[in-house]
Amino acid sequence: MKSMKNLEIIKNKRILLTGHTGFKGSWMCEVLMELGADVIGYSLEPPTSPSLFQMLELDKKVNSHIGDIRDIEHLRKVFEDTKPEIVIHMAAQPLVRESYINPVYTYETNVMGTVNLLECCRNNDTVKSIVNVTTDKVYRNNEWDKGYIETDYLDGYDPYSNSKSCSELVTHSYVQSFFEEKGIPVSTCRAGNVIGGGDFSKDRIIPDCYRAASKGEDIVVRNPYSTRPYQHVLEPLFAYLMVVTEQYKDPNFASSYNVGPDDESCVNTGKLVDLFVERWNKNSIGKEPKKIGWVNRSDGGPHEANFLKLDCTKLKKTFGWKPVWNIEKTMDKTVEWYKSLAEGENVGECVSRQIRDYIKAFCD
Repeated sequence: MKSMKNLEIIKNKRILLTGHTGFKGSWMCEVLMELGADVIGYSLEPPTSPSLFQMLELDKKVNSHIGDIRDIEHLRKVFEDTKPEIVIHMAAQPLVRESYINPVYTYETNVMGTVNLLECCRNNDTVKSIVNVTTDKVYRNNEWDKGYIETDYLDGYDPYSNSKSCSELVTHSYVQSFFEEKGIPVSTCRAGNVIGGGDFSKDRIIPDCYRAASKGEDIVVRNPYSTRPYQHVLEPLFAYLMVVTEQYKDPNFASSYNVGPDDESCVNTGKLVDLFVERWNKNSIGKEPKKIGWVNRSDGGPHEANFLKLDCTKLKKTFGWKPVWNIEKTMDKTVEWYKSLAEGENVGECVSRQIRDYIKAFCD
């Protein structure tokens, strides 16, 4: 089933994307524009400076609304004014460490933000398909080596993970209480860790790698032994679009789906940093650049799972989906983007080129 032809339904559709100013949201804006969608964004100001959103000047390219997902009145007005047909909910407080510092804000954003979004969808007859993006961390983590499946118990440990588990439950309740009766398909997508060019978030490994490498410094790694399902940011974005368009045509596809890489791309943080360092050093900037490395230095931070892997059999069997880029190709593309930035090249052109490369591979 996986092909660009199945995504043709996106063309000229009014698609409301929450969280459009973030790292993943900015990439999604570019993908949606490439596919011919009428993009409506709702989000806070870009969460970092610099930001991919600003670099790509997306405020001039999409129908951008700056607002708080917790502000239901503002969100309701945007829905009424723009009349979206498809809704992709990506707005969130997305950082585990930040959730320990600001748990109330995390729950308000990730739980009540979902309530507000679904309430607006419920009261707007133009909405025909909805995807709520959560995380692989929604599952009760048993530190086992098998992948979690969609029917496993939901119970995130930290405030971020738990709030996303709550977002799943809120969605399920709204489906049963309202959307099934209306015939509106709603899915949740539980994605693994994403990497790629343009992420400048704090407490994330690839942005930490870039910040150190651009200064010629060794990278500090807090926990090199934690294993995660790393994937390029374009992988889950195209999976979300596949789900939201297929259920638009057939509501029976609405469900919960894991979105992650194959087993060989589930690597520990040390291996991930090795891949970054190898590629950064291979084409270092400057006449006599300093070769970088990394150091293991735990900072005694809050609890995070050591081992986490997803079983994506359901997504594969339902839609014929499979990952396009393995971890090596993913790191090639990631370092390519950051090198473009460091060398003063047009990063927008790099984003467009990588999207086209992905689409070509997606269709093969």
